[in-house]
Amino acid sequence: MERQAIEHGHNHYEMELPHGRLHLYASPDVMRSFEAKVYEMADNNLRIPRNVYMSYTPDAHVGVGTCIGTTAVWRMKDGFVSPSIVGVDIGCGMRVHLTPLHRRDIQDRAVRRALIEAIERYVPTNERTNTHYADIDIMDVVRHGLKGLPERYVPDERWLTHVEESTFKFDHAYLEHLPPKIRKYAHGQLGTLGGGNHFIELQYVELAEEQRELAERWGLFDGQVVVMIHSGSRAWGAMLGQAYTKELREAMYSWGVENPDRNLIYAPIASREGQSYLNLMYSALNFAVSNRHMIAYGVREAFRDVFGAEMELPVLYDLMHNYALKEFHRNEPMLVHRKGATRALPPGHFLNAAAYKETGHPALIPGSMGTSSYIMVGRPEGIKNFYSICHGAGRARSRKATKELVTVDQFERSLRVGTDDEVLVNHRSLQSILDECPQAYKDVDQIIDSVVGASLADVVATCKPMAAIKGV
Repeated sequence: MERQAIEHGHNHYEMELPHGRLHLYASPDVMRSFEAKVYEMADNNLRIPRNVYMSYTPDAHVGVGTCIGTTAVWRMKDGFVSPSIVGVDIGCGMRVHLTPLHRRDIQDRAVRRALIEAIERYVPTNERTNTHYADIDIMDVVRHGLKGLPERYVPDERWLTHVEESTFKFDHAYLEHLPPKIRKYAHGQLGTLGGGNHFIELQYVELAEEQRELAERWGLFDGQVVVMIHSGSRAWGAMLGQAYTKELREAMYSWGVENPDRNLIYAPIASREGQSYLNLMYSALNFAVSNRHMIAYGVREAFRDVFGAEMELPVLYDLMHNYALKEFHRNEPMLVHRKGATRALPPGHFLNAAAYKETGHPALIPGSMGTSSYIMVGRPEGIKNFYSICHGAGRARSRKATKELVTVDQFERSLRVGTDDEVLVNHRSLQSILDECPQAYKDVDQIIDSVVGASLADVVATCKPMAAIKGV
């Protein structure tokens, strides 16, 4: 495929593809690392009519139907919605909780091991283990999000306000069309971690000197222990995604719509299929934010078991990186898809949660096991990319290729096994999670540097890993 790149400076490129323009935000080195397939997938996405804008963040890599790291925008009045540009794990995202602890308080391996074991008691990490919260009505959660949770599971008001949205509103009548098995499978998964790249990580904070005042305003301090959580909508979102992949593919066939990639599906926003997907997608967003909330609730209980009943873990922020939301841009409503892309609103933006109106909200960017994660804040210049930044490091190789190319010894070295700074994990055998080793991912520091260099966001704090809990 012939490609012509226009360089706008500041890590911003514009690529002319056969069916439209693709914007890329990456350093020259990261740009050179993109494989040809990502451009082929972008061109397939740009075949969807009336696209307003499409971009890749520097962590972009090949996904199913659409690359992870995509922002794609259509007008609400005449545009399209694509489950492929949302992703199967609808509402997957990040959450960070603060603690009053300093890294020295958990430096002892025995303390960290006790925390890991306590967290595993409260947060099921095995797919076959059911939730501890069977008393919560799953339908209240998918209808009302955090506001559907019983009051006893909401430690304080911040748990409802320091989030992207506490409730995603939609027409509940669409729930009547769901097969009963979705309710059955999802009921046992609220407050559970899931497998793959989902995790709970204990980290300590290093503040960026130029953002120290903002960091302290957010409640951060040097050496502080924080908890980072990565999970999504579990079976609720996955089964919705599967159901609508099939339904929309059949609808596209009946409309005579074709695309070279059969995994890329889409429908007009105004169509029956488009409205059905959008409404039920919001139900999955409600499940996802509630799932992370209940995981965090379990982590709080675990910390209390180890450090005492007075221990509190106030929430810093919760946000998503797999979704499509109606947002106002260029003086009109648009549907902004983000698949593996994080919204990073600047100070003063009207879409900020009330608690972060003045400062901009924390944008939470995980690294990989054994590498740093980041807390960032959006810049006003981010408007050029619809306020989207990276969602993590981004995979450099597939799970299969990782297992073939990386040894357990290499994985151990990356976790500094046997040293005082070892990143402890909950798995007794690293072989079982080898496909999640740092070598499977891009260099997160290069990704963050690309975002900062593109003037999309600034680093507020770097989070160094001390212990990681992974699902199976």
